[in-house]
Amino acid sequence: MPGHKSRAPEKHKHESPKKLTIALVTISSSRFRDHSIKDDSGELALSMCKRAGHDAFLELVDDDKQMIRLRVLKALFERNADAIILMGGTGIAPRDVTIEAISLLLEKELQGFGEGFRRLSYDSIGSASIMTRALAGVIGNKPIFCLPGSPDGVKLGLSLALKELPHAVFIANSKP
Repeated sequence: MPGHKSRAPEKHKHESPKKLTIALVTISSSRFRDHSIKDDSGELALSMCKRAGHDAFLELVDDDKQMIRLRVLKALFERNADAIILMGGTGIAPRDVTIEAISLLLEKELQGFGEGFRRLSYDSIGSASIMTRALAGVIGNKPIFCLPGSPDGVKLGLSLALKELPHAVFIANSKP
C-alpha cells in the first residue's frame, strides 16, 4: 500500500537480543609482528561495544587470508560469537586482503552497509572515500562487518553497525 509504513522493523528491534557477544578482530601485520605497537582501533571498538551493552573480545591476526578466515570461523563456531567485526586490511595496498578473505565465505552480502559507510565517509574525508572498502554480510546466520583499521574508520563503521546489530542478529536467525 503506497505511503504505508511497515511496523515490522520496530517489532523486530523490540524482539532482538539486548546483549550480544561480539568478536573483534584487528588485522594488522605490524601489530601482529610487534606486540608493543598499541592497537588503538581495537581498544576503541572494545570500548564502543561495551558501552552499547554487549560483551566483546578482541583478537589480532596478520594480513593473511587463511589466518583471517580461520580466526573468523573459530570465533563464530568455537567461541560462539553472535557477530564479528573485522578492522583493517580493507585498503587497496597489496597486503590488504580482508575483503578477499571474507567475501568468499559470505552466504549473504549487505550492500547497504558499504554504501552507507562510504556515504558517511565522504562527508568526513571527501573523494578519498572512493578507496574505502567496507563490507558486511552473513556467515552461518551471523552478521560480519569488515571495517577500515584506522580509529576514525572504526568509530564511523561501528557507530553505523551497532545501531542495527541486534536487529541483524535477530533477522539472520529468524525461521523461514
